[in-house]
Amino acid sequence: MSIDSLRRSARATVSGLPQGFWWLWLSTLVNRTGAFVLTFLSLYLTVELGHSAWFAGLVVALHGLGGVAGSPLGGVLTDRWGRRPTMVTMHLAAASCAAALAFVTSAWGVALVVLLMGVAMQAVRPSINATISDMVPADDVRRAFALNYWALNLGFAVASIAGGAAAFLGYRTLFLVDAVATTLCAVIVFLRLPETRPERSPRTGGEKPADERVSMLDVLRDAPFRTLVLLNLLVCVVFTAPWIGLPLTMSEQGLPPSAYGMVIAVNGIVIVGFQLLVNKVTERRSPVVLLSVSALLFAVGTGATALAGSSVAFAATVIVWTIGEMVHVPTNAAATARLAPEHARGRYQGVMGMSWAVAGFVAPILAGAIVDGPGSDVLWAGTFTLGVLAAVGYTLRLRRALCEEEPQTVVAEAVAAEPSAAAVSPEPAKPSPASGS
Repeated sequence: MSIDSLRRSARATVSGLPQGFWWLWLSTLVNRTGAFVLTFLSLYLTVELGHSAWFAGLVVALHGLGGVAGSPLGGVLTDRWGRRPTMVTMHLAAASCAAALAFVTSAWGVALVVLLMGVAMQAVRPSINATISDMVPADDVRRAFALNYWALNLGFAVASIAGGAAAFLGYRTLFLVDAVATTLCAVIVFLRLPETRPERSPRTGGEKPADERVSMLDVLRDAPFRTLVLLNLLVCVVFTAPWIGLPLTMSEQGLPPSAYGMVIAVNGIVIVGFQLLVNKVTERRSPVVLLSVSALLFAVGTGATALAGSSVAFAATVIVWTIGEMVHVPTNAAATARLAPEHARGRYQGVMGMSWAVAGFVAPILAGAIVDGPGSDVLWAGTFTLGVLAAVGYTLRLRRALCEEEPQTVVAEAVAAEPSAAAVSPEPAKPSPASGS
């Protein structure tokens, strides 16, 4: 492939998206470039404050637990309050928590701040995903999610390198830099990003607008979406397990911690280097096929960890499940946007985000318990089984829902059945273009 063809491919990958999307993309990059808290939190707790590794693990788990509550909260605020106000408020809340960590030293004070930070950081994600769904044409939604995910990983890679180099300044300084970067992210959103929430339908005859009549329970009654969430939970458990099980397995093989650092770095390198290429190869493909293939890649990649015996072999397994990650994350977000009615996009993304948060809280505990108990081979056999089950589930249960030209959700049908449906009936679940300039 020539240089000119590569340039044309890259131009096609980033062209045609509204200006507002690129401000959102920039805010994601800025935010993640300064994301030092979670990267260095365990070291700060053990090395700087002298806490045990058990306590450090508990605090990190509390961050995931906060996300379980934050994701549905952010979804409700996104639909009722607006996309931009939710983003600005939650970014500022996360910045305040990062700054507080530079001064709070008591054990339970740190735990409380990290819990609240988990709420704020997860609450902002439904508003980001809903904004992308609002402003980007339906045919380009998956590409937009892939580009935003690329920015997230690019920023994280920069933060990991810069944070490691700047650690001599002190962990508290890194946390303050995190707070400044997150505040700058909020400023970009406030000054440059338009509000994209659809206009609320006026009240007629005392009836609530459509967005106020949809509860989280209504969202969970949407059978295709509920299936998508449950299958994503399985995939998230498989995806999260290596972050705990892989270093333990490599240690069992007699490999040093430095070897794990090099192996897991492959994940970020592959995403930053090849996300745009993967997106180009997979564009216009069936979402069901992509989700099924990504689940199988997770299954094979993590399952093969039980067979690896060298750093190179472990790195190869990481490459396999990283490709699955690059395919799965934007496709799953786009599928969520496709199934969500326009007025409930925040809630749908919030419920989907909760599946990630639940996996982030449960999977590390399960992975550690399995490695300490039956052994690491059982862990990797389990992740392989879950990945295969998820792939079968996508193929058998979601083919019709995600491949129909204009899918309808249970929530949309319930709203349309109201007496005042003529005034408040939602648009088809397919995301519609919105001005982003």
